[in-house]
Amino acid sequence: MSVLLTHGYFLADDEKEQQIMRPYAPLGILYISAYLEQQGIANEVFDTTFSTKDIFRQYLFDHTPQIIGMYANLMTKLNVIEAMHFINEHLPHIKIVLGGPDVKYNAANYLQEGADYIVMGEGEETMYELCNTLLNSSEDELSDKLQKIRGIAYMHNGQMMEMPERDKIKELDHLPFPNRKKIDLHLYLDAWRKFHGTNAISVSTMRGCPYTCKWCSRAVYGLSYRRRSVERVVQELCEIKEAYNPDSLWFVDDVFTISHKWLTAFRDELKKRDILIPYECITRADRMNEEVIKMLKETGCFRVWIGAESGSQRIIDLMDRRVDVQQVRDMIQLTKKYGIQTGTFIMLGYPGETEADIEETIKHLKESDPDHFTITVAYPIKGTELYQEVEAVQTTKLDWSTSTDRQVDFERMYSRKYYDYAVRRVINEVNYFKARNRNRGASAVRLKAKSMAAKLAMRWQRITLNMF
Repeated sequence: MSVLLTHGYFLADDEKEQQIMRPYAPLGILYISAYLEQQGIANEVFDTTFSTKDIFRQYLFDHTPQIIGMYANLMTKLNVIEAMHFINEHLPHIKIVLGGPDVKYNAANYLQEGADYIVMGEGEETMYELCNTLLNSSEDELSDKLQKIRGIAYMHNGQMMEMPERDKIKELDHLPFPNRKKIDLHLYLDAWRKFHGTNAISVSTMRGCPYTCKWCSRAVYGLSYRRRSVERVVQELCEIKEAYNPDSLWFVDDVFTISHKWLTAFRDELKKRDILIPYECITRADRMNEEVIKMLKETGCFRVWIGAESGSQRIIDLMDRRVDVQQVRDMIQLTKKYGIQTGTFIMLGYPGETEADIEETIKHLKESDPDHFTITVAYPIKGTELYQEVEAVQTTKLDWSTSTDRQVDFERMYSRKYYDYAVRRVINEVNYFKARNRNRGASAVRLKAKSMAAKLAMRWQRITLNMF
């Protein structure tokens, strides 16, 4: 085998995801696989999601690829490092290539841990050139050829060589569809149906995001907006429907309704091809209006996630989110009126956030009343503006090879424990509000009690912080 692609995510090791059970196929490496195949480089994909580390290791022994390409992000980082150590110890002839959002700003660390090459940014063209060079070059030729490949980093004579950044792919229509046939997609569909009664397949229509939220990583696609034509997208949907007939789709785009012109053409092409698959997507309130919501409904959207991150305009502005919180509320409410479910994302513990800001977030969630909301405590991802802002006040000293950015903490307005209680406070207070409005008396009382207990715990954390 020439090239093996994998991603290092094992569902069996993720207790939280086992409870949620919404796994999606690894689109990134499936795009790489399809592009390599298009260019004449044979490859296989080992999908770790429903596998185990022991099976993966035995697969490496049995198939011994010349090159292994692994996708690394915050979720897979530690497994990728573990896999590199195993390969270097037992199968040292395999060349290890890493890509994904975690590698660009940690290239030196990954190389020190055993990677041979790092692919930074968009991976298709770079991975092809690198694989082609490694598979078809003599030792004497290799050094000179590597220095001509944009977008890679590697070690040479004890020093890290980092080549210039590669230009982004302008015409995404030139890319083949993800190589879904390389994995058993029915494992995903069956898992979804078993736990939820329906299933879903993920699809990407665009790359990049032109917005500048300080906490968001742009390590792969950068500050850009590039989109596939509606004709190519709808053709992919037709092929997905014919091959898998999923119950729904998940559009992974950062801002699905960013272009109203594209959305209008998408609606028209769906009608022309007589295809309609229910879907959910993510967008921003400032890229929505009543006409957009109508088009979402017409094109099969059953749920839209409208980002806000906070109910406090002050915190939203600190994030450089560039959205008005009242507009978020208005769009959530208007979307619900058209029979589309709504969801929103909340982030607590952002630098400078006070208890008053958290109460504003609770008020925001009660007034907008989304069908779903998720909450995280802010953490700085290396390479982001947030990371740069808090780097000097980080309070954790972690071993890079055994930790992730999710474990990085910094000086906040209150203690880290305070924000854990704040998460409980928001969840229980908002769910109390929902239960009360639905006349679920006993449930509402329990939720209110949990909310008040969390609020008392928050205040106790503030008192102890002031005491010491």
